[in-house]
Amino acid sequence: MSQILKITNIEKYYGNRSNLTKAIDGISFDVEEGEFVAIMGASGSGKTTLLNCISTIDRVTSGHIFVAGEDITKLKGNKLNKYRSHELGVIFQDFNLLDTLTAYENIALALSIQNTKVGEISKRVNEVARKLDIQDVLQKYPYQMSGGQKQRVASARAIITNPKLVLADEPTGALDSKSSKMLLESFHYLNTEFKTTILMVTHDAFTASYASRVIFIKDGKIFNEIRKGDQGRKEFFDKIIDVVTLLGGDLNDAL
Repeated sequence: MSQILKITNIEKYYGNRSNLTKAIDGISFDVEEGEFVAIMGASGSGKTTLLNCISTIDRVTSGHIFVAGEDITKLKGNKLNKYRSHELGVIFQDFNLLDTLTAYENIALALSIQNTKVGEISKRVNEVARKLDIQDVLQKYPYQMSGGQKQRVASARAIITNPKLVLADEPTGALDSKSSKMLLESFHYLNTEFKTTILMVTHDAFTASYASRVIFIKDGKIFNEIRKGDQGRKEFFDKIIDVVTLLGGDLNDAL
């Protein structure tokens, strides 16, 4: 496997000299192609800031982030736009679908921006809809869909351009337990069958148990890291809970 993401000693400060907050404190880790990695941490631990830096919503104060060998902390202008539109897929907690577009149009939008031919767009949208079992909602608008359906449409939109890396920010946070499980099964399918590389931020141990590796962050630093290996998901869940306990209850809402 090749290395998709390499994070080297990044730091992120907010504020000024009189009121300085260090949100990320010297974090380094790698993600290989085809991995499904979860980032866990309490509110304020730095996990969302980390995701924002990788997605270039925010800029690191120091350190470097490499995606497919390119230092994205140095990207500007057209190169930055190309990274965002071609190399990256992002799934938000609140879906971020456009209300005036159908599910099909929401998914197709990223390909339209890339000037993909109409026939190719149709083929790829229908293919990804089949993978995520959302063919029956393609002509519906967001207000006509359940939360789970909207999140799977958002997931389809994130992967339609075949990005090198998919970032998911608390993707099950707005879903009920049934919809959450369906979405996570879709993530697992995309990861195992199509080798989609996923980096997911969550505070929920059940959600994290679908990943192949979990990195725990506390006070802006990496606290611990565990891998699923040959364990079943139930055993991995128990292992995650053990680490959450070591964190001192900071993730008391992890269940």
